Amino acid sequence: MANPNPDAKKRYEVPVWNQDDKKYEDYEVGEVDRSIRRTISEGEMMLFNALLLDMHPYVADDIFAREEGLFGKRIVPGALVFSFGMGLMAHNNVHTFSYGYDRLRFIKPVFVGDTIYTMRTLLRKEPKYDDMGLFKVSYEVFRADDEEIVLYCEHLQTVKYRDATEAKKGGVEEIKGGTS
Repeated sequence: MANPNPDAKKRYEVPVWNQDDKKYEDYEVGEVDRSIRRTISEGEMMLFNALLLDMHPYVADDIFAREEGLFGKRIVPGALVFSFGMGLMAHNNVHTFSYGYDRLRFIKPVFVGDTIYTMRTLLRKEPKYDDMGLFKVSYEVFRADDEEIVLYCEHLQTVKYRDATEAKKGGVEEIKGGTS
């Protein structure tokens, strides 16, 4: 079988799959994205718990969770729900950088076997630094079976300008009634 891509230099000229190349000016306040869904398995939850040394009875002790727990079964740690929820929206944009998270809330429990998905909304953008602006996006993680929101947070991200002079003329843009 012949190699259809024998030239290594040309292979690197092909855009990377699932890589976003947008810059500050390409984003619009109010734009919304939805992720694919993913089901949280027993094995990955216990591996996560073991790596973190999180053996709280609500997440690691089936007998406790069934007999004494508030929910009648084990819950998935919020940190894992957060990690999966954010990972579902990872877009591999080489022009954006995480600045931190605000307003992280674990609203409803998530259980082993639940399927989740994430919605991301661009709430605010503003010129910030010489070479980069600042975004605030909301992440809402939903349980797919009953469509309940299980997690909410706001992610602050810096993103490179295409043209700093023009971008800075735009000023602050945000969804009406958005958070500050």
